[in-house]
Amino acid sequence: MPALMGQMMQMPLLISSLVRHAARHSADTEIVSKRVEGDMHRTTWAEVELRSRKLAQALARLGCEAGDRVATLAWNGYRHLEIYYGASGSQLVCHTINPRLFPEQIVWIANDAADKVLCFELNFLPLIEKIAPQLGSVKHFVLMAGRSHMPANSPIPNLLCYEELVEAENGDYAWPEFDENTASSICYTSGTTGNPKGAVYSHRSSVLHAYAAALPDAMDCAASDVVLPVVPMFHVNAWGLPYACALVGCKVVMPGPHLDGKSLYELFENEKVSFSAGVPTVWLGLLTYVKSNNLKFSTFKRTVIGGSACPPAMMKTLQEDFGVEVIHAWGMTELSPLGTLSKLKAKHAELPQDARQRLLEKQGRVIYGIDMAIIDDDGKSLPWDGSSSGNLVVRGPWVIDRYFGKTDESPLVSVDGVGGWFPTGDVATIDADGFMQITDRSKDVIKSGGEWISSIDLENIAMAHPAVHEAAAIAARHPKWDERPLLVVVKKPNAEVTRDELLQFFEGRIAKWQIPDDVVFVSEIPHTATGKIQKLKLRDQFKDHRLPTI
Repeated sequence: MPALMGQMMQMPLLISSLVRHAARHSADTEIVSKRVEGDMHRTTWAEVELRSRKLAQALARLGCEAGDRVATLAWNGYRHLEIYYGASGSQLVCHTINPRLFPEQIVWIANDAADKVLCFELNFLPLIEKIAPQLGSVKHFVLMAGRSHMPANSPIPNLLCYEELVEAENGDYAWPEFDENTASSICYTSGTTGNPKGAVYSHRSSVLHAYAAALPDAMDCAASDVVLPVVPMFHVNAWGLPYACALVGCKVVMPGPHLDGKSLYELFENEKVSFSAGVPTVWLGLLTYVKSNNLKFSTFKRTVIGGSACPPAMMKTLQEDFGVEVIHAWGMTELSPLGTLSKLKAKHAELPQDARQRLLEKQGRVIYGIDMAIIDDDGKSLPWDGSSSGNLVVRGPWVIDRYFGKTDESPLVSVDGVGGWFPTGDVATIDADGFMQITDRSKDVIKSGGEWISSIDLENIAMAHPAVHEAAAIAARHPKWDERPLLVVVKKPNAEVTRDELLQFFEGRIAKWQIPDDVVFVSEIPHTATGKIQKLKLRDQFKDHRLPTI
C-alpha cells in the first residue's frame, strides 16, 4: 500500500522569497549604509526589493542567462544587498570575491568561476583597471556608483554605471520560480594552502541556513533588532545575515569600508545598533577605541564572534565592562557557514558563574540542520566526554558535498563505516551536553613528544595578560621533543612585559610541560584576508628559530 502523501502547497525555498517577504511585511524598515563615497545612504526593504527586480531586468538586458555568474568586489552596503537578491533571485549565481586578496588570487578565482559580470566599488577602480585584461570570461564591468563618480577615461572597455543600469528599468518583473536546488551563490575558501576552492550554495540551503541563523539558540534575530554586520558580505555571505535579516524584517546598518573603531562606534550609537557579528580582530580595534576614550555602548546588547577562537579575556571585557553578550560561534565556508553557537541549556542556570562561563567560551552546540562527530584517524567515533580529542566531521543540508568544478572528487569521509561526513580539518572535543570546543586546526596542533598541545589554549592565556595585544602559538623544532611551543606576541601600545614575565604568567594556568619554551615580540602578526592569523607564514618566518636549552 503506497504511503499517504502530505497535501501541502509546493512552494520552492528561493532567496527571492526572503526579500519579497521583507518588502511586503517590513516595507518601511530602514537599510542604512555608510558608502565608499563617504556619505550616509538610507533606503528601505521595499526599495531594496524594487531595485533588485530592476537589477534583474538589467542583467537580463546584458545577456545574462540562468547559471551565469555575477561577481562582486564590494563592501557591506545597499547596492551589494541588491546584487545578492537581483542576481540570485533571477536564477543567476552571486559570486562574492574578497577584495583583500592579492590581485593574482582575485584573477584566479574570477577565471575559475567563469564570471560573466563583475560589479565593483569605486575604491577598487584602480585594481580592476589593472587586472581587467586578465579576466577572460568577464563580458561586463559595472562600477557600483552614480554617473557623477564615473571616470572620464578608463582603460576598462565599455565600463557600465550601476545606477544608470538600475534606473533604466521599470521594475515590472516577477521573480521566477525554479528548482530550489539551483545554485544561488559561490564563496571561495581563503586558500591558505594551494588555490582557493569554491563552495556552491543552493537556494534551498541558503533559506534553511537563514531560518536556523535566526533561531533563539543561534543569532536570535528579531524584527525589533538593529543589526550591523561587521563581518563582510564577501566573507561567507556575511555569515548569512543578509538573508536572516530579510527573513525577520529588521533594520540593517551597513558600515561599508569604514571598519575602524571610531567609525564603527559612531554607527553603533547613531543608529542604535543592538546586534552585531564579526571576527576577533575587528573587536580588538573597536574595544581599543572605546576604552581609550572612556566610552560605553547605549544599545549594543549582543554579538556573535567567530572566524577564529574568541579569547576569553575579550569575551570577559565585552560582557563585564560593556554589558554585551558574546555568542561564541564556529563555522566554515563549506558550512554556509554556521555550525555551532554557544548558548546555555536550562539545566546550566544552576551552575556557578565560572562554570557557566567555561561553557560559553566553547564554540557551542549545533543548531538543527547540522550534525557532528569527532573521530580518530581510522574513522572511528570518539566519546563525548569533554576530554577525548579528535578530528571534527559534520553533515547537514547546508554542508557542501564537493567543491566547484570537482564533480568527480568528493572530500567526504566515513564515521564508523557510514559515509557522507565532511572533514573540517579542526581538532575538537565534545562534552556530554553537546558543547564542542576547537582545540586546534589539525595542521596547527603542536605535537610535543607524541602529546598534543593546543595552540588556542596558549593564545587564550597570553591574551589574558594586560600587556598583550595579540598572540599566536606555533610549533618550533626541538631536538628531543620534535616540536615545542613558541609564542609570538604583539604588545599593547606603551605596555611592557618581558619574556620571563610572560612565561611565568602561564604557571598555574596550564600543565607545566605545555608552557611555551620561548617568546618572541613582533610589531604585528600576519592575518589572512578574512582576519585569521596566518600561522603558515609565522612557521616559515620562525622555521630557524633556536629554542633556549635548559
